[in-house]
Amino acid sequence: MLNKVIAELVDEKGLDQASLQSVICEGILAAFSKKYPEAILRVSVNKKTESILVEAEKTIVSSVENPSTEITLKKAVVLQKGVTVGDKIWVQFEEPVGRVEILKARQVIAAKLKDIEALSIYDAFKDKQGTIVQGVVHKHEQNGTLVTLRDTLAFLPRSLSIPTETYVTGRPIRALLKTVHQEHRSTGQLILDRSSAEFLARLLELEIPEVYDKLIEIKAVARRAGYKSKVIVAQNDPNIDPVGTCIGVGGGRIKPILKELDGEKIDIFSWGNSKEELVALALRPAEVNRVELVDDNRARAWVSDDQRALAIGKLGQNIGLASELLGLDIELVSSGQGLEEVSLGSNDTSESNF
Repeated sequence: MLNKVIAELVDEKGLDQASLQSVICEGILAAFSKKYPEAILRVSVNKKTESILVEAEKTIVSSVENPSTEITLKKAVVLQKGVTVGDKIWVQFEEPVGRVEILKARQVIAAKLKDIEALSIYDAFKDKQGTIVQGVVHKHEQNGTLVTLRDTLAFLPRSLSIPTETYVTGRPIRALLKTVHQEHRSTGQLILDRSSAEFLARLLELEIPEVYDKLIEIKAVARRAGYKSKVIVAQNDPNIDPVGTCIGVGGGRIKPILKELDGEKIDIFSWGNSKEELVALALRPAEVNRVELVDDNRARAWVSDDQRALAIGKLGQNIGLASELLGLDIELVSSGQGLEEVSLGSNDTSESNF
């Protein structure tokens, strides 16, 4: 029975019954229209018999030449009294369709159901975009990880994953809901992110009440997932130490975040420092002897030769993070010598290390 099939789909997909009936009718109409393109057709659900009713608009003629579009007056008056030759009436369409047309109907129905499901998923998650969501690892694949969120599969691309992390099926996982696509996509409508600076910022909000309540403000975050992050914080309450509050007693507040990030290091600095001090702090663990601001976009930092490698970091990541964090191109200068090397830079916009 058609209503039973529709009811099962309503339960399985959580979709509206009227919408499902409309989708099925569209699929049936596509099948008949494919085989009888010259016919004017409409499809509806007969609620009493729970069956599909296919009707065609036919012209009343004396002699039928095309049974798909014409009907004799003799047959027409049985269906509707008072009609005459030249009139048009809707009659049940009884011509058959074949296997190819049925396949077409299935394709249309499947596509329409995907569209309805996609809209339902979009409506359910659009307000969560940009926030942290929690799910369960469903399956790890070469190009990323599928995560179950509220019975919906989301996708964590490899490019947005923490490189050092292993994703185990059945394990709980938190991630930033980066993108909610409105349309159905093969990789999923819900795209997750664990590698961005925004994910770390939202984690700090989630784990540290003072950040959530805006008593402490995150001024800037720079991150290399799996390696290190650098964060600048400022207090909006003069009685609060922003760095100490984020770290917590014995690191009690920052440690859950480090665990969430698979042991990634986090350096936190106070916005209350001067820009020269921030440059020196951002280049930690290197010891910086002197900093000079060249202009609004550039700074020079003097370091000893034995500190140069630490300032640059693995593959230039430490100085790259410092530059990104402060929105400055930072040039390294060997102490006692002239300009020696220009670092990796960025023009985008007290201290503790963990």
